[in-house]
This record gives sequence, C-alpha cells and structure tokens, in this order.
Amino acid sequence: MTSIQQFDELKRRIWQIANDVRGTVDGWDFKQYVLGALFYRFISENFARYIEGGDESVNYASLSDDVITDDIKDDAVKTKGYFIYPSQLFSNVVAGANHNDNLNTDLKAIFTAIEGSALGYDSEEDIKGLFDDFDTTSNRLGKTVKDKNSRLAAVLKGVNELKFGHFEDSEIDVFGDAYEYLIGNYAANAGKSGGEFFTPQHVSKLIAQLAIHGQASVNKIYDPAAGSGSLLLQAKKHMDDHLIEDGFFGQEINHTTYNLARMNMFLHNVNYDKFNIQLGNTLTEPHFRDDKPFDAIVSNPPYSVKWIGSDDPTLINDERFAPASVLAPKSKADFAFVMHCLNYLSAKGRAAIVCFPGIFYRGGAEKKIRQYLVENNFVETVIALAPNLFYGTTIAVNILVLSKHKPDTSVQFIDASGEDFFNKGTNTNFMTDDHVAEIVRLFDEKEYVAHVAHSVRMEAIAENDFNLSVSSYVEAKDTREVTDITELNREIAATVSRIDGLRRDIDAIVGEIEA
Repeated sequence: MTSIQQFDELKRRIWQIANDVRGTVDGWDFKQYVLGALFYRFISENFARYIEGGDESVNYASLSDDVITDDIKDDAVKTKGYFIYPSQLFSNVVAGANHNDNLNTDLKAIFTAIEGSALGYDSEEDIKGLFDDFDTTSNRLGKTVKDKNSRLAAVLKGVNELKFGHFEDSEIDVFGDAYEYLIGNYAANAGKSGGEFFTPQHVSKLIAQLAIHGQASVNKIYDPAAGSGSLLLQAKKHMDDHLIEDGFFGQEINHTTYNLARMNMFLHNVNYDKFNIQLGNTLTEPHFRDDKPFDAIVSNPPYSVKWIGSDDPTLINDERFAPASVLAPKSKADFAFVMHCLNYLSAKGRAAIVCFPGIFYRGGAEKKIRQYLVENNFVETVIALAPNLFYGTTIAVNILVLSKHKPDTSVQFIDASGEDFFNKGTNTNFMTDDHVAEIVRLFDEKEYVAHVAHSVRMEAIAENDFNLSVSSYVEAKDTREVTDITELNREIAATVSRIDGLRRDIDAIVGEIEA
C-alpha cells in the first residue's frame, strides 16, 4: 500500500470514528470532541518526544510525576509553551478510560492544568483557552455522568487506534493533514455554518501561491479572517520555514474557530513563538497595528456581512478607510476587509483575497472604493473562479490580488471559471494541482490569452465606470455549434423533396382506395 493509499485509509477511518462515536449528537456540535482528542494526543506525543530527546532508554509516559523538577518544567514551558506531566499524557489517560468513573472531571482538570502551565510565560496567550470547546461536562455527551464518560472513552479510544506511523518521520504532517481533513468534512456536512470558516484546500493553495508569488522570503504572513488557519498553513507548505521570518498572524471573530486555528498551528509544528492568532472583530477591533506591514496577506472574509460602517462616524478617519474617502456599505462589509488588507500590506508584498463578485460592478460607495484602488494602481489581478468550489455556497467567487509594486498601470483579468480549470465533484467542484499551477502561470506571465486572460489599461477601466468584473474584459468563448447555412438549406430542400414524394404516394394510394 502506497503512502497516499495509507493516508486515504487513515482519513476514512477517522471519519468513521467521528460518525460512530457521536451517536445522536449533531456532527457539527460534536466536532470539537474528535478534533480536541486528536489535538490532545498530538501535543502529548509531541511533548513526550521533546522530553525524551531521542534517548530510547527514556520513556516519559512511564515516569512518576514526582521526578519532575521545577527546572525541567520551566525549561519545557519556555521551549514548547506548555507542560504535561506523565500521568496527564493521552496514552496514560486512554489506557484507563473505560474504567475511570471520573473520566470527564479528570479530563477537565488535565486540560486546565495544561493551559495553566503557561501562566506567566510568553506562551500564556497562545495556550489560554485552547480546550474551552472540549466541554467534558456538556449534556450533549449524555444526560448522566456514566453516559458522558462512555462517549468520552469511545472518542479517546477511537483516536488512540489511529496509526500515524513514526513521529519523527511523518507524524506531524499526518496529524495536521488529518485535522484539516476532519474540519473539511465537518464543514462539507454542516452546510453554510461550516463553510463560513473553512476554505477548501485546493482554493487555499491558489490563494497562498498568489500571495507569496515571486518572493524569495517574506517577513510574515497575515489573515484578517483566519478561520481555522488553513490559508496561513498553505503558505507555510509552499515556503521553507526559514523563508517566513517572523511567523504567522491572524484574527478570528468566532471563538470556537479561533481555538481551532491555534490548535491547527501546533498540529502543523508551528511553535507558539512563531504564530499570533487573536480573537476579535477585525474591522472594529483590529490587532497587529504595531506588527504591520506584512509581505503576504491571504484571506477569505465573510461575504457581504453587515458591519457598523457609517453608524460609527469615527471610522471614516481610520487610517485603513480614510484614503478612499468613503466607507463600505453597512450591509456589505466586503470592501472594508479589502481596505483593511491594503493598509496592512507592505510595499513589496501581495494580498490575495476571496471576494463576492457583486462588489466588482455595483455602484455607490463600492464604485468609489474601486475607483480609489484603480487610480492608485493597487489592483494587480482579478480572477473569476468556477462555481460551487466552496462549502455552503454555489457562487462563482473572485480572487482580488492587491499589490503596491506594480511595474505598469494595467489590471489583469483572468477567467478561470471554464471547464479547463476545475473538475466536477459529487457535492462540490474542485481544482487539481494542475489547475492551480495553470492559473498561477497565467498570473505570472500577464499575457493575453483569448477568452481566458487580458490585461486592461487603467484608462479603459475608468471609461467603463471602474467596473472590475472579469466578464467585462474577457470575452466568453462561444461554445454554440457553428451552423453551415448552405448545407442546412441543402438538407431542408432534400427533406421537402422527400415530403412531396411521400404526399404523392399517399395521394395515389387514397385514389386507388376510392376507386
């Protein structure tokens, strides 16, 4: 069995466990228990390997908590960001889970202790609240303590049975990919509520590659609507760690998703001192003002979400929104996110943002913001993607690429919505790596390709009322069948002749009958 086949089998098993264990609990509500258990196992094994330091004679899980000195604990927290005693390790807890009448309260105490180990250290904010959504006392697990313990034990045992291979060889990547596989499946099966925070991996690859394109190194990567962190982590996969100098930054408004993003960072071996994920409303409570600018920005913000906008008169003076002299409409915050990204972008960097297509042609404030972006030469490319690529919506979204270092004043438009740029799936469409590579190639070369890519002068866009819709500049290919009129007339004449002959034959037969 190949490594790909092994991982496919692992994914199948993970999803089977998730479904078998949850029982009558809604999958979306139950996700944090499976994801949380997976995370608990990862950090336990990761921490044990760190303590053992490759010494096969040391088995951290078999040690007594009493042998742990304050110096050992202090050094570990400074390095890993947290501490786990041997008795608190996943392997030791799962071993006695079936016979532990206090399993739910023991788990709660362990999670509290792990988070508490970071108090007073630099990692405190990165560890704080990580297990908040792993509520071991929730009635969703069962009405009685016995029921809760039974389901928790089943979750732990199911995750324990997963075979991730040798930690030092592949376990980090497999853990992280398995985690994202689970999130993606939950999002796909949860409809809109799940799709709101999860960007499919194939789209994430495209966005990440557009944002880091042409940069040998970036100072740091930022996502103002981080969701589960998938966009940031895709950027990591496409750049060696040492080329991302100061790490990964993101802000997320949803508390549960904020915790998922932080867990996801750990699971992809991003240490606490290399990421900074913050909770809050990016538009009204922005973090990282002192950390900007960023060389790479990736984002899939919520489409046409409502925000306070003009109801807060101070926002028009905010350095993010003031340059356009107008705020995004209160009912559609899309361009508020765009202007936020532009403000946080460095002079050498790029921002790749998933956008609702309506913002590129509507009038009013959105037109004024488009005018500002075009006239100041910040719009590098607008890409139209295929429909039904995202969970929870069939909309054919666009990607807006912003840059502050364009060599000319043209705007590139790419129509990647045709059948050459996606495959049809059972529930959603998807792009392959070849599709992504082709779009990036078109983006890089900036050459004219009939019905696919066209770079348009700023003056022409101004004449078109600053419309940035791809369909306004890239002529769609006429797929209608070409009709040969001469041949058609010949066929019609032949058909008429046959009909006339049949009529004569019928008349003759009728005449014989009447005679």
